[in-house]
Amino acid sequence: MASLVSVERASLALGTSQVLDAVSLGVSGGDRIGVVGRNGGGKTTLLRVLAGTRTPDDGRVARTGGLRVGVLTQDDSLDAASTVHEAVLGSMAEHEWAADPRVRDVLVGLLGGLDAPVVGGLSATVGPLSGGERRRVALAALLVASPDLLLLDEPTNHLDVEGVAWLAEHLSGSFARPDTGLVVITHDRWFLDAVATQTWEVEDGRVHQYEGGYAAFVLAKAERERLAGVVAERRDNLLRKELAWLRRGPPARTSKPKFRIDAANALIADEPPARDDVELMRFASTRLGKDVVDLLDARLTVGDRVLLDRFTWRLGPGDRVGLVGVNGAGKSTLLRALAGEAPLAAGKRKVGVTVRLAFLTQEVRELDAWADRRVIEAVEDVRSVVRLGRKELSASQLAQRLGFTGPRQQTRVGDLSGGERRRLQLTRLLMDEPNVLLLDEPTNDLDIETLTSLEDLLDGWAGTLVVVSHDRYLLERVCDRQLALLGDGALRDLPGGVEEYLRRRHELVERGGGVREVPGAGRVAPAGAAPGAADGGPSPAEVREARKVMARVEKQLSRLAEREDRLHTAMAAAATDHERVLGLNRELREVVDEREALELEWLEAADVAG
Repeated sequence: MASLVSVERASLALGTSQVLDAVSLGVSGGDRIGVVGRNGGGKTTLLRVLAGTRTPDDGRVARTGGLRVGVLTQDDSLDAASTVHEAVLGSMAEHEWAADPRVRDVLVGLLGGLDAPVVGGLSATVGPLSGGERRRVALAALLVASPDLLLLDEPTNHLDVEGVAWLAEHLSGSFARPDTGLVVITHDRWFLDAVATQTWEVEDGRVHQYEGGYAAFVLAKAERERLAGVVAERRDNLLRKELAWLRRGPPARTSKPKFRIDAANALIADEPPARDDVELMRFASTRLGKDVVDLLDARLTVGDRVLLDRFTWRLGPGDRVGLVGVNGAGKSTLLRALAGEAPLAAGKRKVGVTVRLAFLTQEVRELDAWADRRVIEAVEDVRSVVRLGRKELSASQLAQRLGFTGPRQQTRVGDLSGGERRRLQLTRLLMDEPNVLLLDEPTNDLDIETLTSLEDLLDGWAGTLVVVSHDRYLLERVCDRQLALLGDGALRDLPGGVEEYLRRRHELVERGGGVREVPGAGRVAPAGAAPGAADGGPSPAEVREARKVMARVEKQLSRLAEREDRLHTAMAAAATDHERVLGLNRELREVVDEREALELEWLEAADVAG
């Protein structure tokens, strides 16, 4: 594929921090690259270097002639006086954009349709729009323009589950062409798995490059650290635990080629399950009794709008529930009703006598009172020691688990970033030893490493948990059950998880009911659908043939894995021979392309074989 951007030995320092240290990498046509790393580690700076808006102190950046680059930044540059139509469609005539299925797909997927109801219509002025609405408009404008190189900084912020699903499909579908490239910074691990064919990890000035999305990244990172003899025991254990969950998780996540399963199993042979549900349930019942929080024959309203009508919800000890729904369906209001902060229009709220409830809202201003105090003082103000499951942690140890290293614990609260303030909120909540935890979008502003640490803490937390999140990975990881607000006044159980939610939303919208904010779910296949399902499934002969294909492909993949290992070894041995490394890298890319084609063939056969 043609090179779009190449970076050679680029170095860049911000103050005393070396953000990039002799980094060499490139983006070619057909690449879809996810960028991960700690907050403040240099991801956005790397994106700016690729975009040409930041020049490195040393090194060289080359771009192909006439390259059209589109960038989505954290702060949009939209003209406040322009209309949504002008911002997204520019000077395109109505017959031109209305007749273009690609443009219509963007308008429907991000803005709610040709009249853009999500942002108040195409004639709405940009200035009064909310931050989330402006971000949708900026992203829609980029996708309509369809640049050669698309650079996105946290594009899933302010998108609900349906919006994220639509964006993932668009970027890996109609946008993904041999002449276009994508680089996306994201902390959304489901989105990363759905979109990325490569993952870059920015760490300590270096950029480590891995083939595949998040699941492949976790496996490769764990293997790299094992081979390097890394002694950071806690981090290694977290990676192994994450691998164990990826291997044992939902069926959709485990339908991987056998050689990858074998590689993961070699690393997690003795790893226990992510959490012991039976033991945690016993602890939770001891701490909570049988009554937790009940909403009985309840009616929940906002102004004149009825969110939920005559519903009953009994939260039990040890329940781990995820709440999903379109933006505006009432998820946060329902959490506030559970917490007793939002009144019921009708019905009754009952709370068990032993309940100790903690509520993480999306508001971080509660920390303003601590602006002039140190982080560790804000944590120790709650208490000095906390018990999580069978473990006892000091305030400093818990802060460390959530990313506040020793020096950072001495930082003034007023100097913290948005993500750090969010982490401090969580730390203070957990220090209070609640037995009922309500979390409203806990992943906002958190990097993947912090998310993994949070999930590790919640694995050993014995209590009742309710989470509102658009992060599908988090919902699958920490919750055992999902409920949906579909925008039709009811609260519904989702035995099939988020996939069932997307299917139900599509059906509801097609019938003309519910709030159609982001109707991208129409392109998501029903959970469990497989080739032949409509006509009774594959025949026995087709199943036998599919199994033969799987066996053949597995042998080919095994040989490719050996060849890939040899190439990696040769590249390490020739590290100082630039021309030799480039040649080996080209050969490696051919192997990777062949492997991906074989994996797709294996997955298609596996769908038939069952």
